[in-house]
Amino acid sequence: MVLLPDEGEDMWHTYNIMMEGDCLRATTIRKVQQESATGSSTSSRIRTTITIRVEAITFDTGACMLRVKGRNVEENQYIKMGAYHTVDLEPNRKFTLFKEQWDSVTIERVDNACDPAKHADLAAVVMQEGLAFVCLITSAMTVDRAKIDVNIPKKGKADDTQRKKAVAKFFDQVMAAIIRHLNFEVVKAVLIASPGFVKDQFFEYMMRNAVQTDIKLLLENKSKFVLVHSSSGFRHSLREVLEDPAVTAKLADTKAAGETKALQQFMTMLGTDPDRAYYGIKHVERANDSLAIETLLVSDSLFRSKDLDERQRYVRLVDSVKGNGGDVKIFSSLHVSGEQLDQMTGVAAILRFPMPEIEEEDHALDSDEE
Repeated sequence: MVLLPDEGEDMWHTYNIMMEGDCLRATTIRKVQQESATGSSTSSRIRTTITIRVEAITFDTGACMLRVKGRNVEENQYIKMGAYHTVDLEPNRKFTLFKEQWDSVTIERVDNACDPAKHADLAAVVMQEGLAFVCLITSAMTVDRAKIDVNIPKKGKADDTQRKKAVAKFFDQVMAAIIRHLNFEVVKAVLIASPGFVKDQFFEYMMRNAVQTDIKLLLENKSKFVLVHSSSGFRHSLREVLEDPAVTAKLADTKAAGETKALQQFMTMLGTDPDRAYYGIKHVERANDSLAIETLLVSDSLFRSKDLDERQRYVRLVDSVKGNGGDVKIFSSLHVSGEQLDQMTGVAAILRFPMPEIEEEDHALDSDEE
């Protein structure tokens, strides 16, 4: 049993450790019909504690809210045994989660949720002319906080004054979103990425306005802004931005950058030294049997499988690699780097030494089957 803290990002951690069959206890508000002796009925809203066996979980990344559905499993004067109920879990709402088995990966998730030092410390503004996304990049996921879309007339097709006004309106909205959504007490760096010179023009505009209107929040945190190139102003461009060696060097003290660096190292090695880079559970387990894994990359989606044996298989792999002195990086499928890892089966490994025999064994099996 564990009582998870009430920080917003903990909703994500809870989503990753909660499974069908677990039990959840939380205080909820219910509408109750009461009938008097005269036969008249009145309704009122009461606060009660309910315990449900989890049957379905959905997660709203934008609101950091979990919606948990299940049947009531404890006697309650207001809710019948076995009745369906949905509980919304959100920041600042405490609850208790019961599991039949707490494995090492799950316990680590709880520890991460309880460590404020591991909360969001990197933000990004990905933009192009007229379009911008303000995002938070945590150790777990990439969350869109604001989307700004302003129609800007093209050069030469409208009065230049109208174009300048539209650009200024666009920059004002992006600047307002940064001030509203970024907590500079936590954020260590803010990437501003764009094709061309949009990022430079915006940063100059923002700082000039900050001086003129005395926005100390921006002036005091000026050094945290990092201007980088991206191929477009869409969110998916974050992947290439985070893989840029120059950016990685500047963000080396953030957890998100560490995971991206590990994935980039794996992809590079896959092309230059493929006998030390393998993905897929069978190949990775084969490498682990030989104590060869230096870094294990694994997606958290694998720990959410409905198949208990499959979940335990990956937990054993993580425990074994750690026991052999290897480094384990657990990626989130909600993070841009985790999305890429999921496309490669969700598990990969960088080896301490080459193991060409793994590939040779596969070729031999293929030949036997033919």
